[in-house]
Amino acid sequence: MTETISIFIGVVVLLGSLLSLVTTIGLIRLPDVYCRSHAASKSATLGVLFILIAALLHFWFEDGYFSARLVLGIIFVFVTAPVAGHLITRAAYYTDVPLWENSVQDDLKTKEKPETVREMKNS
Repeated sequence: MTETISIFIGVVVLLGSLLSLVTTIGLIRLPDVYCRSHAASKSATLGVLFILIAALLHFWFEDGYFSARLVLGIIFVFVTAPVAGHLITRAAYYTDVPLWENSVQDDLKTKEKPETVREMKNS
């Protein structure tokens, strides 16, 4: 492995670590569950992806080993983390978790709640 590739992989790991740090700061500093979920789903996904890509590149250039497990992990995280964040946020909204008092927009306010949510609240 050349020095340039090592530096590139190090930069990718550092970028993933910085995005994970941004996630941590967002989880601590943002005011409500909706904003925190946004920070966790977006930047954490990218942070993990960068670190997994760096691991993939490291093993590929160092040992000549292309890890299908890492590729599957990258695809799995890329697909599932944003969807999970969206579903957690939607569940919080339908269970009446309040918005931050200074929120300026509520896109779901005019939409009717799904049938299953109404049934769960009536039981």
